Amino acid sequence: MKPTSDTRKPYAGSSRALIIALDVGTTFSGVSYALLEPGEVPKIHGVTRFPGQEHVAGNSKIPSVMYYDKHGRVMAAGAEADNASIISQAEDEEWIKTELFKLRLRPKTMKLKMNGMRLSPLPRHKTSVDVFGDFLAYLFRCTKSFIIDTHANGQTLWHHVEKSIEFVLSHPNGWEGAQQTKMRRAAVYGGLISDTDEGRARIRFVTEGEASLHACVQSGLAADVLSNPSRHGFLVADAGGGTLDISSYAVRGTNPLVIEEVAPPDCIFAGSVFVSRRAREFLEERLKGSKYGTPDSMDHITKRFDETTKRLFRDKKDLQFVPFGSPLDKDLSAGIRGGQLKLDGAEVAEFFEPSVQAAIESIKAQVDASQGMIKSVWLVGGFAASPWLFSQLQERLAPLKITVSRPDSQTSKAVADGALGFYCDHHVSARMSKFMYGVEYLREYDPNDPEHHSRKDRLCELPSGPRLLPDAFDCILARCVKVKESTVFSRKYCTELTNLSTLSVFEVEIWCYRGGDTIPQWILRHAEDYSTLCVVRADLSLLSGSAEPKQGKNGKAYWTIVFSVEIHFGLTEFKARIKWNDNVRDFRVFFLMCAKSIVIRERSSSM
Repeated sequence: MKPTSDTRKPYAGSSRALIIALDVGTTFSGVSYALLEPGEVPKIHGVTRFPGQEHVAGNSKIPSVMYYDKHGRVMAAGAEADNASIISQAEDEEWIKTELFKLRLRPKTMKLKMNGMRLSPLPRHKTSVDVFGDFLAYLFRCTKSFIIDTHANGQTLWHHVEKSIEFVLSHPNGWEGAQQTKMRRAAVYGGLISDTDEGRARIRFVTEGEASLHACVQSGLAADVLSNPSRHGFLVADAGGGTLDISSYAVRGTNPLVIEEVAPPDCIFAGSVFVSRRAREFLEERLKGSKYGTPDSMDHITKRFDETTKRLFRDKKDLQFVPFGSPLDKDLSAGIRGGQLKLDGAEVAEFFEPSVQAAIESIKAQVDASQGMIKSVWLVGGFAASPWLFSQLQERLAPLKITVSRPDSQTSKAVADGALGFYCDHHVSARMSKFMYGVEYLREYDPNDPEHHSRKDRLCELPSGPRLLPDAFDCILARCVKVKESTVFSRKYCTELTNLSTLSVFEVEIWCYRGGDTIPQWILRHAEDYSTLCVVRADLSLLSGSAEPKQGKNGKAYWTIVFSVEIHFGLTEFKARIKWNDNVRDFRVFFLMCAKSIVIRERSSSM
């Protein structure tokens, strides 16, 4: 099968356009872009020249690091922040080094184990969204300079497209709607888009797992799998600095290429940065009492471990060395001789073990969820370059008859390139729901039910008479359901109002349940398994003219409002809306805002 770039369709738009994919990684970041010309096949380019890397030809990644001064101004970023003169100036002027800031955006449900280490403090008067926005702004400026300097008539080209640039932002599989909202706010803060509906619509999102899939397809990796639809599936493991993103797929068609998810994607904190954190914890204990155990020395030794030992480690039977000093550096009691720190291979293997084990467990869970379809694993991402990680996955998955491979091309830029492949080719036609989604409704009280009886202090009575209990959960979309992009999940509800003025601000809260496949009866508001995903808000005041009053139990007038809650899950961005009918025409609205409304499930509903 040919790589996607050979089968990609020509751009059907009527005017030139620019698409930029920004991959902000935990430790390294990159940018790719595509200039779309009417009638021509889109071609993906990488930004391969950044400030501070002019001497390194073709380097497509920069460190996700920034320095701020005391007033919260960005003083250096990316490769420049690694420059010796910048580091010296930062120390003299007490700049604040900000790194691993992406991890601050993580969902509260994803627990982060730092082995006693802490994330670096945020700069003064800056939030995590501000910092993310500052780095997006830096990447955008670098991209602008690169395009203007690289392309013929670059300045004119940029002027022509700059007001309509579309962006694709990649994020870990575990990021959800709240994180996408923060990333969009960061793009506004960084000046990439305006804070308008039109501006916000120029941002698209793709999971790192799906972006990596498109990168594998583009590179021609495992072309035999892609050209031979069967019951066998494959798994893409994007091993990055912070997260390991696991996604499972199967080919459903080859002309055009159609791929479907076959298991809910997974995301775990098992990236390369955690290997470094475990190494540092070990070395701090080893060098305690040594002159090399100072914080500055530990920073340097850990950095050298990252740059050499961690990247090259392949056999736990061999002694390992961390070259960090001059031939005069020596402390035999700590294993230091000739400027090198000696480590046993088995010790280094232990630094990797939790990440390797987490990867194996996640892959096995995907195999089970796909009912054994997975027969091959494609390993991509910066951490994929580790010989030890690669060999351990091969060795431990062999008993399951699962092969592990990795592309020959630069895996570290897979996400940025793949994000553009997602935009241009859109191979994935169906995705699996990761969790359970629904709304709160009022359940009719049954005095013979012990659970109902225990909640009777919360009973409420509607104008029409029935006694009801709040906090009931009604599932609209269950877990592990295959969802095509065009599929809409809808449930019909009704509510009773004694005052039509409340129709102007009508809100329904969408709940997410993460506790498994069994539909819960009740929403446990303070339990970790339950969270508010979003809130749909609509102005239903147009219904006040056609709504007919009814006589309530106590003689007071009330109105019954019937509506539907729709969930669109087949895209990479979750959407929900309220639909209702005013007996004249259909109204459809889509909002993602805040607050809540309690609804009653309509008994006669068959939607």
